[in-house]
This record gives sequence, C-alpha cells and structure tokens, in this order.
Amino acid sequence: MKVLLVTSELAPLAKAGGLGDVAGALPQRLRNIDVDVRCVLPLYKQVKDKYSEKLQFLNWRMVRMGWRTLYCGLYQMDFNGVPIYFIDNEYYFGHSQLYLEYTFDVERYSFFQRAVLEVLGESMDFEPDVIHCNDWQAGMIPALLEAHYRPYGKFNNVRTVFTIHNLKYQGIHGFDFIADMMELPDRIMSEYGVLKDGVPNFMKAGIVYADRVTTVSPSYAGEIMTDYFGEGLNWLLQSMSYKVSGILNGIDVDAYDPSTDKYIPKNYTRENMTGKAACKAALQKELGLTVDAKAPLAVMISRLVDQKGVDLLLRVMDEMLDDGIQVAVLGTGDPEFEHRYWHMGAFRAGKLAVRLEFDQALSHRMYAGADMFLMPSLFEPCGLSQMISMRYGTIPVVRETGGLKDTVTPFDVVTGEGNGFSFPNINAHDFLYLTKFAADIFRDEPKQWKKLMDNAMRGDYSWDKSALQYKDLFADLIAQG
Repeated sequence: MKVLLVTSELAPLAKAGGLGDVAGALPQRLRNIDVDVRCVLPLYKQVKDKYSEKLQFLNWRMVRMGWRTLYCGLYQMDFNGVPIYFIDNEYYFGHSQLYLEYTFDVERYSFFQRAVLEVLGESMDFEPDVIHCNDWQAGMIPALLEAHYRPYGKFNNVRTVFTIHNLKYQGIHGFDFIADMMELPDRIMSEYGVLKDGVPNFMKAGIVYADRVTTVSPSYAGEIMTDYFGEGLNWLLQSMSYKVSGILNGIDVDAYDPSTDKYIPKNYTRENMTGKAACKAALQKELGLTVDAKAPLAVMISRLVDQKGVDLLLRVMDEMLDDGIQVAVLGTGDPEFEHRYWHMGAFRAGKLAVRLEFDQALSHRMYAGADMFLMPSLFEPCGLSQMISMRYGTIPVVRETGGLKDTVTPFDVVTGEGNGFSFPNINAHDFLYLTKFAADIFRDEPKQWKKLMDNAMRGDYSWDKSALQYKDLFADLIAQG
C-alpha cells in the first residue's frame, strides 16, 4: 500500500498549527503498520538552511502554470524514518515565514499542487495508490487530476483522500486569477465543480473531487454539516455525506511524556505523582505567581483568536482570580486580544501571568505544572492541547464541540468516571461556574481530584488507533479500484 501525504506543514520541520503535528506524527505510525507512506511539502527557507547537508537533490523540471513556466526542484530526505520530498522554488518558498500575504499564498500553493503532480511518478520514482491531501493548500489536487491527467490515461488508478483540518480557511480567490494558474476546463470551473458563488474555492474542490473526505474528529464531521459550523459549505457536505467521515487525531506521546520530558523541572508518572507538585511550584515562581500549592492553577496555551474562546476568559477573568484561582496565559494572535490580556496581567500580578510569545519549552512546563487547562473554544475541529494536558495529569475545562467533545468526558463525582469538565453553551458565565466547580473539587476533595488525574493519565492519546482507521480507509479505496 503506497500513500503520498501532501501537506504545507510537517512538524518539527515546518509548523504553524495542528496540521504540522498531524503530518509529523501520522506517517510514522502508518509506516509501523506496513503502509509505505511518504510526504511532500514545499522546501521552505528554514528547512533548506537547517538541513542543507541532508537534503538529496533528485532532479528538476519546468512546471507550466498559465502563461508562466517555472523552475521546480525536487529534493528528498528521510526524517524520523519517513521519506519526505520537497518542492523547491526560491521565489515562492525562499521566505523566513511559512505563510505570507493571502493572495500570494494562493499563488504559492497553486504552484505547489501543480508541481507535486508534475513530479509524481518518474521524477519522484514513486507512484502512490492513494494521494492524501490536507487542507486547502492541497485541495485542488483531485480536481487537477480530473482536468489534466486522467483524460489522457495518467494516474487513473490513483485514489484521493482529502482531510479537512479547519473548514474556516478555504483558499478563495478571483475567477480569472485561478483560471489562469490552474487552466481548468469549464466543466470543472463551474458551480458543480470548484466554484462557490462564482468564486474558485480550494476547499470545495477537495470536497467535490476527492474520493473520500475526512475530518480530524467524528463530532466535527457532523458539526460542519450544520449552518453554524459549515462556513457556507454545509449543504455541499450534506450532499456528499456518503463519503465524509471523522478520524480523531492523536498526539506524539513520546514528545509529550511527563516521565521523560526534558523541559520540565522534575519528571513524574501516573504511579508516582510527586514530581507534579515540584513542577507547579517551579512554574508559579517562574511566572511570578504566588507560590501556593493549595491555589488552583489554570493555564491557557493558545492562539489568541476568536475561535479559541479567549474573549470568554477575558469576560470572567476577574471573577476567577477573585475566587482564588491563579491563571497563566501563553500565546500570540489578534493584537486587540494581546493588548487586553497584557493590560489585565499588568494589574493582577501575582494572580495572573501573561506571556505573549510562542515558547515550546514553557508550554511543556505549563502543561506539567498546572492543575487545570482552559479551552473554551467556539469550535474545535480536533484540538491537541486537551489531550496533551491530560497526558500530564492537568485537567481540561472545555466547551463541548468537535474533538473536545470526543476526547473529554465530564467527571462524575458519584461514580468517579470521567477525565475533565465540559460545558455546552458559548457562555462566559457557564465557563466561569464550571471552572469554579472544578477548583472547589481541587481544594476540598483531594481524593476525587487524584482519581480525576488518574483517569486523565490512563487515556490512550496516541496515533495507533487512528493510524489503523486511516489504513482501513486507504485499503477500502484501493479495493474499490
């Protein structure tokens, strides 16, 4: 079984979000269960600079894109046991950041998709049974196969899977611009094809032309077929529901392991939790919070954007702090949210710590040192942070949406079952009252809290189960022919 995973990110080589984590972890697990999976992504400047000695040049060719004829270099490197191909073009990918101005990004990933199909086969010396496309940056590949290859008898046996990581970002641009770069026939440049309200839409293209469509959690697969979560594509997804399914993401359980984590001050296990108290005290000291083992410490590690529910926390922050809950926030995002969090942090020193940065080592220390993890997302396709926090015995307080609903089971104080706390409505005070309820259990019911931590740390958050589901999906497609 041969699979080519097409992605714009792959951790730790090039990562901006959850897509990078998936592309970095899933292929390794698939190869462990006898799937010959390989990845292809752009050769970004940061990858070329860091791994120049390991990159093997395979060949080059010129790729046509409208009136343009553009250089495409093909490189290869094995990373963590996975063969990875890189598409090289200095003009498009020789920048210090992964993502740039939106219009230029659409052009860059249009070239990337056309280049992938041009080097597939002879140049790459690898023709897959399945092309696994991820998010809008690879959404046009199934349509390009229909337009430029299959009518001429090429890649007729190659199946396609399109995974939606976040439906909100769809890859939209003007008709003339995309018609020029993609050179698609009228039957595809239509409302029945890649157009949404007269405008080309890469996300829609992937949904329409891929053989199967997956999302990163079962609940999100159902949610995106509703008006609220569907981002204008819900009716299309309903009509295509026969080929849509959800497969829950996992996390890298080796990178996030409290027993071996090199970033935390003291390691610990589910059987011996003494190290967690040391991690909490060290974190409180590092962040300038009052060092107090009895004070519930809640953290949020997130992009500071609307989707993550950061406005809900802002609305009730004072009431949380007044209840004796310490709060620490790590992340960057919307300048308005950054300013509001910074301003509040400046006035509530000792109880609130705000770090407007991306710091991987600090994030590990926060996962390990906190008592609770706050994740009141308005929508969450899957979410990884809640699973990472549970791996460290830090209890998530989440809104019941998408992957949060699939991974966090509300704690039952009577039966002792459950691994976290969740609330259904987008309501700041529902969030507040649930967090205060969790804090009361932490302070007043230590045996219950210990049971809750044990439940959370017992969970299997690895990619093993999900990798088997992907393998079954690929095998089913290949069997259908």
